Amino acid sequence: MTSDPVADLGRAFEAVGELIARIEPRQWEAPTPCTEWTVRDVVAHLVGLNLVFTALLEGGPMPDRQADHLGADPLAAYRTSAAAVTAAFGAPGVLDKTFSGPLGDATGVGRLRIRMADLLTHGWDLARATGLRADLPQDLVEESLAYIRMQMAEHSRAGRFDDEQPVPQDAPALDKLAAFTGRVV
Repeated sequence: MTSDPVADLGRAFEAVGELIARIEPRQWEAPTPCTEWTVRDVVAHLVGLNLVFTALLEGGPMPDRQADHLGADPLAAYRTSAAAVTAAFGAPGVLDKTFSGPLGDATGVGRLRIRMADLLTHGWDLARATGLRADLPQDLVEESLAYIRMQMAEHSRAGRFDDEQPVPQDAPALDKLAAFTGRVV
């Protein structure tokens, strides 16, 4: 990451937001590589995680994971939640603070990197499901792939990712990230 991980996260949110902005009304119910989710479900997951991370970082109550956080304007819900979590990560001292979670303890910057890897991976899912081009920041995709490989070397894939899938050695980094997290490329 560059010297400003919060700015990097903002770039990733902006790139995925531009992809979401191009989703046509007929595509929201399309299936995705996340076999149990539609396009709308993937965006709802992104918004839901933004709300969860915001609550974690700010020490607030956790959002209702069953609620519809997208409403009638999924793009606005995405952008609002992305701005909130970016601001939460940018608060003084957050990146250095340790937070507990399902994968154990991690610093704020560690949590930011986890959030970014998930975001970019689901950007790939949305691009595949809609046929839209994913113009995601190459440097952030490469860093996310390296980070998630390091993290998963220390943790079980069970309940997190399907088995890593084969991908050509010369495949783009985004395809490698998708394959590492169990997607068939």
